[in-house]
Amino acid sequence: MRVFVSGASGVIGARLIPRLVEHGHDVVGTFTSSPEKAARIRDLGAEAVQLDLLDSDAVRRAVRDSAPDAIIHEATALAGGGFSRSLDKTFAKTNRLRTTGTDGLLAAARDAGVQRFVAQSFAPYRYARVGGMVKTEDDPLDSSLLASTRETFDAMTHVDTAVTAAGGIALRYGGFYGDASDQLPGAVRKGMFPIVGGGGGYMSFVHLDDAASATVLALEHGQAGIYNIVDDEPAPLSDWLPALAEAVGARHPRRLPVWLARLVAGESGVRTATEARGADNAKAKRELGWTLRYPSWRQGFVAAYAAPAPTLKPRVAP
Repeated sequence: MRVFVSGASGVIGARLIPRLVEHGHDVVGTFTSSPEKAARIRDLGAEAVQLDLLDSDAVRRAVRDSAPDAIIHEATALAGGGFSRSLDKTFAKTNRLRTTGTDGLLAAARDAGVQRFVAQSFAPYRYARVGGMVKTEDDPLDSSLLASTRETFDAMTHVDTAVTAAGGIALRYGGFYGDASDQLPGAVRKGMFPIVGGGGGYMSFVHLDDAASATVLALEHGQAGIYNIVDDEPAPLSDWLPALAEAVGARHPRRLPVWLARLVAGESGVRTATEARGADNAKAKRELGWTLRYPSWRQGFVAAYAAPAPTLKPRVAP
């Protein structure tokens, strides 16, 4: 197929393009600015197109001129964004890409007769904080949203509903890791990421390489709908954070009482750390035939972040 990939210069796009090319697909990748990003896309084997995804007319022209058979929407604006008490402030532009940007791409696809559409969504923190700790795609989402998170969660839900209503596929990825630009390891090394309370909130991760392989399978074989693209081991903060600290050579995370964490990180951070649910990947494995290179963050963190052991020089006899 000829595949139009938005956000092709990002961390997932950089892994996705080579896999699409390996599978024989002809790829057109978009970027927002800088010749370096264009060169990176070309080096990966794709055509590079500069595009503002919030300009619906430009999107229509780009899709029409590219004449793709399929569109994969991976655009975000999170690089170097850091952390914030307000999720909506951190995700403001990404939210627009997930609403206005998604709508523009879907309209362009419809005008150009493109029937295959795959889009990036998100699994962690979104499922209702009731019942079991691991949720499937059929479980309800959290409806008790904080004012500082509502726009972000609504934007992700918009991707799910708009894309699937158009007959497309929404991939609820886990938390990405495995790139040199990952911000979480740095925060852990600096001791900025504590275990809050009992650390019972669950997280689902996925290595970027596994996310890319699942995306290609979804493009080629997936049926319309929602898929959790996460690894095999959703886990509480109290399990995965110490493992990450060990992998990056940091001290064991300190513990922070809930009342103090609420003052420092806000209610959203406390909910995530103590009540969030994980996601189940059985549907993606069953329906897409997906096999993970890193079935758990336990192996993935070490592979991604552990420093190689120093090479000892042989001792020379005097």
